[in-house]
Amino acid sequence: MTSLDKPTDHRSTAQDGGPGPEPADGPPGQDAKAVTEAALFEAFGGVRGMVETVVPGLLFVTIYTVNKDLHLSAIAALAVSVLMVVVRLVMKDTVKHAFSGVFGVAFGVVFAMMTGNAKDFYLPGMLYTLGLGLAYVITALAGVPLMGLVLGPIFKENLSWRTRNPGRKKAYAKASYAWGGILLAKSAILFPLYWWADTTQLGWVLVALKIPPFLLAVWLTWIFLAKAPAPIDVFAEMEEREAAEKAAKDAAATARTE
Repeated sequence: MTSLDKPTDHRSTAQDGGPGPEPADGPPGQDAKAVTEAALFEAFGGVRGMVETVVPGLLFVTIYTVNKDLHLSAIAALAVSVLMVVVRLVMKDTVKHAFSGVFGVAFGVVFAMMTGNAKDFYLPGMLYTLGLGLAYVITALAGVPLMGLVLGPIFKENLSWRTRNPGRKKAYAKASYAWGGILLAKSAILFPLYWWADTTQLGWVLVALKIPPFLLAVWLTWIFLAKAPAPIDVFAEMEEREAAEKAAKDAAATARTE
């Protein structure tokens, strides 16, 4: 057990999966829900992150539907992805979501250019969705749900939920199963279309399936976490422990000089 996982007496109620500790800096009730909403917004990029996810694929399928030009469609999709990163850099905003979009589009462009098949523009993203869906399910079955690994640092609880907050671990497992099920269901729709449908049909279905499943998964995650015990702020605990140790050392030094 690491120092971050070591239980402290005043937080022992979480061991029973009961109400658990409140966040170090946040009051209970509605504020706890607001903290959860803010964490999910940070983790998944919010409205802007969704827009940055949809726009490149939408631009690709729109241009390809009109003129069937693979090169123009791919270059336009990549260019708009890079532009969104530049805009974030200029605005000094976080670029992690935009950068992930650029890498995804770049892989799609490379695949499509190598094979000459426009449908391969979507293949890397489809494989990523399938792999991520499996990862959510497998990690939940293994007792280390991926959603907890993603959100733990954002909630300042790191991995404390694994051993000290069983109610929260259960919520992370439920959220991971929800994400895994939704992504695997999405893959079950898209892969047959990859083989049987044409590029424009596949592209428009992909665009249509970008936001609704994502919103459903985020909403379910919020529901599960809003009902779970509050996160344990391990960073605040470390600061308290360090302050107590410093005070003890100062007291000992003072006693020696007297």
